[in-house]
Amino acid sequence: MISIKNLFEIGYGPSSSHTIGPAKAALYVKEKYTFAVYFKIILYNSLNLTGEGHATKESISRYLPDATYELKKDNKKHPNLFYIIPYDSNMNELDKIEFISVGGGLLLINGSPLIENDVYKETNFKDIKNYCINSKIGLYEYITKNEGDLSYMDEVFDVMISEVRDGLKKDGLLPGVLKVSRKAKALFLEEPEEKRNLISAFAYAASEENASSNLIVTAPTCGACGVIPAIVYYLYNYENVTRKLLIEGLIIAGLIGNIIRENATISGAVGGCQAEIGSATAMASAMLTYINSGTLDMIECAAEISIEHSLGLTCDPVRGYVQIPCIERNVLAALRALDCASLAKSIYKNRKISLDTIIKTMYQTGKDLKAKYRETSLGGLALNWGDDEFNCW
Repeated sequence: MISIKNLFEIGYGPSSSHTIGPAKAALYVKEKYTFAVYFKIILYNSLNLTGEGHATKESISRYLPDATYELKKDNKKHPNLFYIIPYDSNMNELDKIEFISVGGGLLLINGSPLIENDVYKETNFKDIKNYCINSKIGLYEYITKNEGDLSYMDEVFDVMISEVRDGLKKDGLLPGVLKVSRKAKALFLEEPEEKRNLISAFAYAASEENASSNLIVTAPTCGACGVIPAIVYYLYNYENVTRKLLIEGLIIAGLIGNIIRENATISGAVGGCQAEIGSATAMASAMLTYINSGTLDMIECAAEISIEHSLGLTCDPVRGYVQIPCIERNVLAALRALDCASLAKSIYKNRKISLDTIIKTMYQTGKDLKAKYRETSLGGLALNWGDDEFNCW
């Protein structure tokens, strides 16, 4: 299992699979073929169908500004498959490199991971828990023992704070054809002393920054990037939780997300929105439980509840934009994380479902979802939203 640092990618929204991953691929090819003069990009499936709203071409053009594109659909192939083909000055094809954007900005290149830095021997929560019990250490000590230097998380914390702070200052419309109004600033000013209202505003703020292609942290993805920062921002600014403890909580959240990524998926195109929002909720509730001095069993229970009650959540972005229904889902997920962490304290001794079991179940559920409900904008709300006679967005 790779480092949690690869789960918290600092980059530009609105989609880690559709922007951060393809941007990395473009940079990789540009640096490998410095003498190439022309590039062709072939986008499949979800990258093809939602690439416009998810700003895929814009992200690639940062490094390959004059590339041409071919769009294809083949449900037998991975939903986030794409090729980059470099050519020399005589228009000879130099290579045809296969990329798969597997979620959270991570890539497979010709079937192999771009990042191969496994730092954990244990790959599921049961084995990690047993190791901690036998070694008489907590989860945080377990992570730092394997990871070593985690000073990168200081930068992650700073960007999370800034994305919420910046989002709270802005109003007007989000980019794109949907003409969705920003809501964070107005919500923040509406009831500034009410906890759930504040957390809602903060989740809106981070998600609206993501939807505007601004700098954010994947947690674990761009599409779910508003959940954890909303809670971090609230605890830091309104409950005086220390920076040190919050970063420790983020590290705990990272381990939960890592286990999900290792044994299932965090990609909406592969597993539906349950893989993104469900994972973010689990990470946030585990973080909250740790910060509130929860035990190992409480942390597991909080994460398990979060995923269990996100099962089957479809990924159906309207017109391919991470605006409807994605932003609202971040808000509700942040609030649900509070409830899951609270409930876990009361029921953890009598629970019947393990975290590993619910992760396995989520993955199976995601694979059973029809392709149109996995980030294609061909089903669900993406198909039906235009039926309304009014537009209140």
